[in-house]
Amino acid sequence: MTTITIEQAGKFDGQEVTLKGWLYNLRESGKLLFPIFRDGTGIIQGVCALKENPEAFESLKGLTQESSVIVTGKIRAEKRAPGGYEIGVTKIHIVQKVPESTPFPIQLKEHGVDFLLDQRHLWIRTPRQAAILRIRAEAIRSAREYMDGQGYTLTDAPMFTPAACEGTSTLFEVNYIDDQKAYLTQSGQLYAEAIAMALGKVYTFGPTFRAEKSKTRRHLTEFWMLEPEAAYVEFDEVMSLGEGLVSAIVQAVLKNKPRELETLKRDVTKLENVKPPFPRISYEDAVAVLNKNGNPAKFGDDFGADEETIISKEFDRPVLIHHYPSAMKAFYMQPDPDRPELALAFDMIAPEGYGEIIGGSQRIHDYDLLLKRLREHHLPEDSFQWYLDLRRYGSVPHSGFGMGLERTVAWICGTEHIREVIPFPRMIYRVYP
Repeated sequence: MTTITIEQAGKFDGQEVTLKGWLYNLRESGKLLFPIFRDGTGIIQGVCALKENPEAFESLKGLTQESSVIVTGKIRAEKRAPGGYEIGVTKIHIVQKVPESTPFPIQLKEHGVDFLLDQRHLWIRTPRQAAILRIRAEAIRSAREYMDGQGYTLTDAPMFTPAACEGTSTLFEVNYIDDQKAYLTQSGQLYAEAIAMALGKVYTFGPTFRAEKSKTRRHLTEFWMLEPEAAYVEFDEVMSLGEGLVSAIVQAVLKNKPRELETLKRDVTKLENVKPPFPRISYEDAVAVLNKNGNPAKFGDDFGADEETIISKEFDRPVLIHHYPSAMKAFYMQPDPDRPELALAFDMIAPEGYGEIIGGSQRIHDYDLLLKRLREHHLPEDSFQWYLDLRRYGSVPHSGFGMGLERTVAWICGTEHIREVIPFPRMIYRVYP
């Protein structure tokens, strides 16, 4: 007997196959049973008649939710069924039956968010959560494919670092060996810069950590970032790289995960326009947009969630805001040679209120200027000697950015909160399960 996944069901119309999975739901109607099975690739409706398959009928009748099963039957097209196909059950083997005394905690009804997060290890089995995680996987796959295709080499940065990258206020301090102090990385950027001086164009893709006591729908304390760094790449080129990357991810999800987007009831028309070129506006133009819309922003103000939402509403695709005031940006960002008070820095803001998904810049390549900026930011010079070496030995103009995977996926999926787009979210006051 051919064993298939539910995702492959349409290719086996009229054939008898075997599926291995779990019982997601069961509806009984007299002498007919309508089980719904899931297997990790999707869900499919089954039909089992007492008259035709009494043994399978008796095994299925009263079977508890999330019991694991191996099902045999014929695939047939059925427009009314989820996915457009159903399986006529002829045989069922119960691998493990969930006891009736301890039913599956997540029933087909509304549950509170805290309850669902406490049950996250089980919540991810539901069709919506599984669809989100499959879209996340597609985003990762397509992002790597795009970066590899642009000539970037995947590399890795350490999780333990000796100093801050983005400022000291959001560091997780760790007791390292023999009472040394280390910190969980905020970004792979500084190390990627070093590797770029060896390999030319590189990117890291891994977890990063920020000890922000934030409760917003956009924040996690542990999240994943894709971070390119490239020698001899300057400001306009790195912005174009960001456009191409985000567009490639969105278009790949539209092409390869339409069923998952349908499960999420995502309005895909809002994603179809996500193709380069993206609109670009200066920081000063962004302040003007805010003023026009009744927000009293002024030069030097940082943009929060409200401001980013106002700006993004002006556009049908992500917008790049560039040339921020140097004083509000990280120490390593290159000043504009024509207006040193502005940094060659940009943020990419997603539509629909999802906020910043990319932050990047051209990096300072002059040794004396970088040392000056380190001192202005009161950062420990000893911890950054290796980073200063990159400017001592063959320094060149170079640029990079960080793309937050979870924010990008949250926007593509249209989820209300970022916590749904990572298998096990780590947030303020939550490290369980």
